[in-house]
Amino acid sequence: MKRLAAIVALAVAVPLAAYVIAVSKQIEQRSLVDDAEPSDVIVVLGAAEYNGRPSPVLKARLDHAFSLYERGLAPRLITTGGAGGDPQFTEGEVGRDYLVKRGVRSEDIIVESEGGSTVHSVVAVSEIMRRMGLKSVIVVSDGYHIFRVEKILEHEGMTVRGSPRPVAPHRGANGRWLYVRQALGYLLWRVGINI
Repeated sequence: MKRLAAIVALAVAVPLAAYVIAVSKQIEQRSLVDDAEPSDVIVVLGAAEYNGRPSPVLKARLDHAFSLYERGLAPRLITTGGAGGDPQFTEGEVGRDYLVKRGVRSEDIIVESEGGSTVHSVVAVSEIMRRMGLKSVIVVSDGYHIFRVEKILEHEGMTVRGSPRPVAPHRGANGRWLYVRQALGYLLWRVGINI
């Protein structure tokens, strides 16, 4: 009986591991591609904020989105992200405030501030887009994050283009883990577990 259990476990684990490795390779390849072109909206995925100020990662995402907006690639932006444990500020609101200070008109910014995870934020963005009649989107985030966000938005019926914030490619064990983690998140989403 133990041998049968081991064979079954192996029969499940090996294809699953191969799938995760294959998807993580796709994520890594996608992380280097910027295919931004004119769209209805630019979505900036949230990251940490510190007492009302964007973290360096969030700031870099916002600065990149601002440059796309300034180039005229979309007339509006959506900033995303919930409170993340901060009782006073949300990532989405901090993103909006930062962009307004950079010169974006406040009426050109929509805030999604309820999402507690990537999936929740992205599904909320797709609902906002549907209600506003928006169909195409440029996603701004870190490169390793783009693949999963694109797949979720495409599933929701949107035309999606990714534009990762400029950063050196992730290398080594930590870099590989970022791709594998996103592959696992994508796999869980595919089976209905939203993280």
